[in-house]
Amino acid sequence: MAAQIIIADDHPLFRGALCQAVLKLWPGANIIEAETVAEASQAADQGMADLLLLDLHMADSNGLSALLDFRHEYPALPVVVVSASEESRVVRACRSLGASGFIPKSADLDIMRKALAAIRDGEVWFENGNNAEEPEEISQFDKLASLTPAQRRILKLVSEGLLNKQIAFQMDITEATVKAHITAIFRKLDVVNRTQAVLVAKHLDVDLPPMAST
Repeated sequence: MAAQIIIADDHPLFRGALCQAVLKLWPGANIIEAETVAEASQAADQGMADLLLLDLHMADSNGLSALLDFRHEYPALPVVVVSASEESRVVRACRSLGASGFIPKSADLDIMRKALAAIRDGEVWFENGNNAEEPEEISQFDKLASLTPAQRRILKLVSEGLLNKQIAFQMDITEATVKAHITAIFRKLDVVNRTQAVLVAKHLDVDLPPMAST
């Protein structure tokens, strides 16, 4: 049976380069191209994918939340992040949050094929960012990984400054449900207020520098 590979990236030319690399390793593979996280999720819902190649920046995502969502919803699906955000902190974050590999977009086709070959053979690939995480860094990612997708969405809306009533309207749930989720978020993140929760949430934004300990 041919391998089924999902390539989620909103740049057609780069998807084409990834397709070339994939077909070298999986001849005859069924490649599903997705321009958004939503399209990639629809493909993953079919339950037959062998690998997901995921860009961190698409129209409906910007940061590490999409990686967390896929790891939560499809734990058996290997996810390889392919991103232009190549800082060692981002690479370490992807590894901590359960990615099977990280391929920088600046890599040439030979490196891409080498990385995909390792992942095909059951290994992981993190050429850069292999320095050990700081204990604080590990702790924050573990806490964020414990949140459900709904809780992460609420945390994102809290980070945007929305009130409980506004969050309830956007998510089509009751204000009491929002309050219950926020209480659970505070407990899981080990914080006592919205400001502290937002500071932890910023670890999922790959465009920000590492958070200082508080």
